[in-house]
Amino acid sequence: MSIELTMLLYSAILLLVIILAQAGLSIMQNGLTAQAGSRDSLPEPSVIRLRLQRLTSNMQENLVMFTVVVLVANMAGVSNETTALGASIFFYARVAHAIIYAAGWPMIRPLAYFIGLYGMAIIAIEVLAR
Repeated sequence: MSIELTMLLYSAILLLVIILAQAGLSIMQNGLTAQAGSRDSLPEPSVIRLRLQRLTSNMQENLVMFTVVVLVANMAGVSNETTALGASIFFYARVAHAIIYAAGWPMIRPLAYFIGLYGMAIIAIEVLAR
């Protein structure tokens, strides 16, 4: 399997980890019975849960774009050191972004976000150049 596809798989696993962390915090805050029910009258989520909810949405949006870029590159037979680097940059930037977002560290979160976009752009440019 190519590095690009491997990083895509790792990114999907990262999303699952984020979702599981969010679910675990929900169970800790509200209890398993409340979370397994209809969830119509749950209390407001904690700050960290709200961050993880936003992080989940952000990761989903970026994962869609990354998936398209990686699969198009794969289908076009474009895989080289540059595309592998772009995929690796994306994945590691998203790991950093998740940690930074969950911790609530200001000002550096957008940097990690844009580094991830840069990784996607590297792959897209390689595909378009072929």
